[in-house]
Amino acid sequence: MTRAARVERKTRETAILLHINLDQAAEPRIETNLPLFTHFFTAFATHSGFAVELQAHGDVEVDAHHLVEDVGIVLGQAVKQALGDKRGIFRFGQRLLPMDDALVLCALDISGRGQCFWSPGFPDRAIGSTPAEVWPEFFHGFARTAGVTLHMRYLAGDNAHHIYEASFKGFGRALAEAVRLVGEALPSTKGLL
Repeated sequence: MTRAARVERKTRETAILLHINLDQAAEPRIETNLPLFTHFFTAFATHSGFAVELQAHGDVEVDAHHLVEDVGIVLGQAVKQALGDKRGIFRFGQRLLPMDDALVLCALDISGRGQCFWSPGFPDRAIGSTPAEVWPEFFHGFARTAGVTLHMRYLAGDNAHHIYEASFKGFGRALAEAVRLVGEALPSTKGLL
């Protein structure tokens, strides 16, 4: 069984097409009309080890939030679809990720209960013209849609670019650990995820 998905989403604010294969590594092919997000999403894709292709365009001249959140939603749909019944997955993933001055923790559980817990301390200042408030929206959109409990913790750092890039890299590594196949059983004492 190939654990892959293709998800397309078109609204009045965004147009997104995402392909993901959880069991195949490939050079990421990421294109958005928000260069900083392209950079961060490429970091996620690279460090996840998944084959990821993304074409995403949104009304960033109105608000970058629309594009960033909608890509999180689409990624959540794609991961959920690719995982199917979730049998055999490791289920949990975590990564403490340093990047120069930055130190971020990402921990997640493919629990079926989608929620994101975003810690205080993340920088509340723009990087270039992109406001800081858009980055947690990506993770909230992903967690809700994928049915993943996601914790993002700011631990150290002053450079906002490094802190948010570390968040995307750590998320990629933690997600790769959680979706790793380790057997055939459903990893739940309840018998349901």
